[in-house]
Amino acid sequence: MKFEENLRELRKQNGLSQEELAEKLNVSRQAVSKWENGVSQTKGY
Repeated sequence: MKFEENLRELRKQNGLSQEELAEKLNVSRQAVSKWENGVSQTKGY
């Protein structure tokens, strides 16, 4: 399973919106969206 698929699935399993996950990770909602769409990769996570 790719990172973006895993992230999206885990976020949904935990009942979190992209905005809620972003707040927990101290990043923007746009960053979460990019990660889930495979546009941007995380560094060191």
